[in-house]
Amino acid sequence: MLLIPAIDLKDGKCVRLRQGRMEDSTIFSDDPVAMAGRWVEAGARRLHVVDLNGAFSQASRLTPK
Repeated sequence: MLLIPAIDLKDGKCVRLRQGRMEDSTIFSDDPVAMAGRWVEAGARRLHVVDLNGAFSQASRLTPK
């Protein structure tokens, strides 16, 4: 089995959203590069990186008004 850790980015920080709401996030790190390095040191061969700012701004353009 291949586990792929995820890093969600919001405003340049590693975060987790609560119930998918952009306005309710927990910051886990101010340094995404260091966080990625920690995953690599732990043996990760791949990382799933999500730009939440881009994802949410794109979603707002696709929502009918």
